[in-house]
Amino acid sequence: MYKLFFQLVFKRMDPEKAHYLAFRWIRLAARTPVLRTLVAAVLAPRHKELRTEALGLRMHGPFGLAAGFDKNAIAIDGMAMLGFDHVEIGTVTGEAQPGNPKKRLFRLVPDRALINRMGFNNEGSAAVAARLHARVPVFRTVVGVNIGKTKVVEEADAAADYVKSTERLAAHADYLVVNVSSPNTPGLRNLQATESLRPLLTAVREAADRTVTDRRVPLLVKIAPDLADEDVDAVADLAVELGLDGIIATNTTIAREGLGLGSAPALVQETGGLSGAPLKERSLEVLRRLYARVGDRIVLVGVGGIENAEDAWQRILAGATLIQGYSAFIYEGPFYARAIHRGLAARLAASPYATLAEAVGADHRKATTR
Repeated sequence: MYKLFFQLVFKRMDPEKAHYLAFRWIRLAARTPVLRTLVAAVLAPRHKELRTEALGLRMHGPFGLAAGFDKNAIAIDGMAMLGFDHVEIGTVTGEAQPGNPKKRLFRLVPDRALINRMGFNNEGSAAVAARLHARVPVFRTVVGVNIGKTKVVEEADAAADYVKSTERLAAHADYLVVNVSSPNTPGLRNLQATESLRPLLTAVREAADRTVTDRRVPLLVKIAPDLADEDVDAVADLAVELGLDGIIATNTTIAREGLGLGSAPALVQETGGLSGAPLKERSLEVLRRLYARVGDRIVLVGVGGIENAEDAWQRILAGATLIQGYSAFIYEGPFYARAIHRGLAARLAASPYATLAEAVGADHRKATTR
């Protein structure tokens, strides 16, 4: 039914307009008591065997919504209603900004992919912090907060900008993510170099600890799939050295060659970050490399090209404790999370593992014992 609706309605609409239309429907359903209960009963049934503990947090399962869908923390309950086990909001910047000029979001339907050059359009950390402070949760869910650099802030001043957002948002975050990997803010990816990343992460960690004194807010970094293998290793080593809680692998890619894209060439060449199915293989490669480097010392979050339960299961076997989706949600619709959960439960039941935690990194352990 959804796929027919997508073909008849959403596919004909401007992607950004379709996004906000769907967004309004989700928020409306979540605000309507009887309707939201019915929707959650259908789309968010719980599977006890999928219960997950990560980052010191308990979740109904491992599958969450990646950053980018809910930039301003206005649909957290709606996304929990649809079955996501955690919701990562943002990317939020120190100051409000409109993002890049439109048109800036493109569907590559034959490739089940998206290209975006949104440019961190958001209301700014002060407004988002106020919204999170005033929020009265309808559904219990873990809320991650993804922070990035304000576009007009110079690279040399980036740490102070991230600290500003941290001081405003840390108290409202179940975990924090430092985003240094979006391709749509000039100079941002330069911050992935360890000589820049070390002081930045140290400053954010200190700001979080200074701001929130009654608990330790888990801190993660989100990296690009376009990093060279040696740079992936360097980030992994730095994360362990600094005592980070996790790494999210991966953000969108600027690559186009070698991905087997079948959409119109003019569309493929639009600038911005590519997400969705074509990112699957490289994101999985990065995840495997990270797990080989860090093992279970920190939490790995797998994201990029997760379309179905098999994709999610492969990320878990490769070393991901948590997994996230976004682009496939556009194509699969409201039953996306339910299908992932059902498929994961079935694969776990058919596996030799008693829990998902036992399955994390199983591929690596098999490879090293051969």
